[in-house]
Amino acid sequence: MTAIFNFESLLLVILLVICTCTYVRATAPGLIDRNKQGVLGIFFKFARIGERLSPYVALACVVMAVRSLVV
Repeated sequence: MTAIFNFESLLLVILLVICTCTYVRATAPGLIDRNKQGVLGIFFKFARIGERLSPYVALACVVMAVRSLVV
């Protein structure tokens, strides 16, 4: 089963993309900032979500980690 059809896996993939985009933007901002529009603009939006909602993203990552350990 792919991550598209499994809701928990889809949430995990989205969280990982948010965290990765935020990390890449913090270390090399030119890679993310030059693609603010178009198809690659979604990575810029994920990076902004990670920056602005970092406590909630961190909490979601902890919840997903505990969920993965329990199941």
